[in-house]
This record gives sequence, C-alpha cells and structure tokens, in this order.
Amino acid sequence: QRILRLAEMCRRLETEEEKVLPFYASSLTESEQQNARSVLEETPSEPLALALQDYVELERFWQRFNKAKLEEKALEQARAALANRNQKLRGLLKQYLAGATINLKVP
Repeated sequence: QRILRLAEMCRRLETEEEKVLPFYASSLTESEQQNARSVLEETPSEPLALALQDYVELERFWQRFNKAKLEEKALEQARAALANRNQKLRGLLKQYLAGATINLKVP
C-alpha cells in the first residue's frame, strides 16, 4: 500500500515533460538495446523470474523513485558544498572584520 501511495504521489507531482514523455532516454547503444529486448522476450524458466513478471508495471515507479533518490543525493552534496563555502566565507569575513577593528584602533 505504501508503494501504491508513493506511485500516486509521483503521478501527481509529474512535470508536463514527464507526462508527455514518460520514458527516460536510454544510455545503451543500439546493439545493447537489441540484446536487452531479446532477453526480455524470452520466457523465463526460473521461479523468481516468473514471479517478477507480475511486477513489471512497477518498473516506471522504480525508475522515478531512483531518479528522485539520485536527485536527493545530488542536492545533499550541493548543500554540503555550499555549507562548506559559506563556512569559509564566514571565516574570511571574520578575519576582515578583525583586521578592520585593529586598524581603527591604531591611529
């Protein structure tokens, strides 16, 4: 139920581009895509593979979920970099202000 709720939330939060173009561009070459298609067209013989066929519809959800997680990680890294830069700038500002007060006391 949690996954279905998340999928419903994802559908509501889709951008117009995602609604129009629901599939992500593949980074595979044409030959790799053909190999993947041929493997997917074969009927699986293992029980786990047969069970996973019931969940093929969730592939789009997992694609979006993974995309959101990657974006979340990228934002965390960007935030950490900005926090680090902010800390350095605060240190420089503190040094500048300390130098300015010393210079005011000197004359």
